[in-house]
Amino acid sequence: KSGLDPSGAWHAWGMACLKAGNLSSAREKFNRCLKPPVDLNQLNHGSRLVQDVIQYLESTVKPVLIADDDYFATLRELEATLRTRSLSLEMMCEGKVQHNSYYQECLFYLHSYGTNLAIISFYMRHDCMREALLHLLNKESPSEVFIEGIFIPSYESGKLHMLENLLETIDPGLESWGIYLIAACKYLQRKNYYHILYELQQFMKDHVRAAMTCIRFFTHGAKSYTELGGKQTWLVKIKDHLKVYLQEVSRSSGRKKMVFTFRKKMSAADVSRHINTVDLQMEVTKFLHRCEISGTSQMTGSSLPTLFGNNSMKMDVACKVMLEGKNIEEGFGIAFRVLQDFQLEATEVYSKVAKELVKQQKYSEIRQLLKCVSESGVAAKNDGDNIILNCLNEFKNIPAEDLDNLIQDMDSDENKIQAYLMCNKLRSAYLVSVRQEKTRAVQLVQHVRQLAENSGEDVVQAICTQWL
Repeated sequence: KSGLDPSGAWHAWGMACLKAGNLSSAREKFNRCLKPPVDLNQLNHGSRLVQDVIQYLESTVKPVLIADDDYFATLRELEATLRTRSLSLEMMCEGKVQHNSYYQECLFYLHSYGTNLAIISFYMRHDCMREALLHLLNKESPSEVFIEGIFIPSYESGKLHMLENLLETIDPGLESWGIYLIAACKYLQRKNYYHILYELQQFMKDHVRAAMTCIRFFTHGAKSYTELGGKQTWLVKIKDHLKVYLQEVSRSSGRKKMVFTFRKKMSAADVSRHINTVDLQMEVTKFLHRCEISGTSQMTGSSLPTLFGNNSMKMDVACKVMLEGKNIEEGFGIAFRVLQDFQLEATEVYSKVAKELVKQQKYSEIRQLLKCVSESGVAAKNDGDNIILNCLNEFKNIPAEDLDNLIQDMDSDENKIQAYLMCNKLRSAYLVSVRQEKTRAVQLVQHVRQLAENSGEDVVQAICTQWL
């Protein structure tokens, strides 16, 4: 008569029927006020009214005791009081809850008015993980429901192994679980739960991604190669994963078709390349670890370069290896392989090393670097000269004798003249210029005379004029 919403009254009446144990009458009353959700896959447990009904039914169920023997009955009662979940004793051996009326009533309300997440969470609360998984599959629920309803409760309660076993039992190839497993991996990565992620990737036999996680374990948080030296077992694991993947690929290529929809794929050539990278990183790690322990290491940087980074970082590794040994020659072999394997810009790296040696005032080491470069067999004609020219920007800091020695080590007279001019050694530039072929010599001496005039070096200007 007053036009008020009657659903509250029907709900109260239904609850009263439940409490009186009149289950069929309660169903009828609730039918007038409860509605199924619009979207069964929404990430909540349905309406508050439905949740109240389920909560009451779950709290009402008493453990069923089978009185075989007074002693056993007493033990069961004790166990029942120790358990917090009232339904946990209703279980039969395979995780099935006994079919008592209250349990069936919960399922009736959940299936009629609850979301998929509510149904799955109910099964999980009462240790019916298998039923939860089958419901997820049958309803083709999205991966968010799997994460929220099954995956998070499993790892939080230490039941990840049980979950993995059930996934495998239901589908030994794991294909039907593909989207759920990938979603779980992404979730763990977002949360930075890398140890659980690694375990899950191993269960999935996703060897390429497992290898990538091992790379993170190896590199993350390390401040020195001494620390990386202690983490070399991860390098061994990376290789193991990649080798297993190669074996699986070669085995499957013999069959007609091998379905690996959710596992990361990689060509055999790429995998072999990555294995080589790991081998080289092992050598680099051992070498730099030894250098740091023996105290020859001098370079300090904010980040620690490894061969798992981009090309710029790989070039930093090559520089570090050359500069941190007892001398340039000691680390040159490994650095040279890094440059060759990754096809890096060698001259750029050598020039960077030379500049660092100028800073460290190790001028004889620059000459040793040039010797190593020329003996490597792949240096272009002017590589050595270019390395010297590149480090002459710092010529003001180089003692005169060392500067002369470096310039005299150059192969090309043209480059020597350029170097002398860079360092304002106009007289030396003149002496090399006059040794050139006549036409070229005239051009060079004229250039030197002009520079001498500009800088007020009258003596050199006079010599040039006289020669010309």
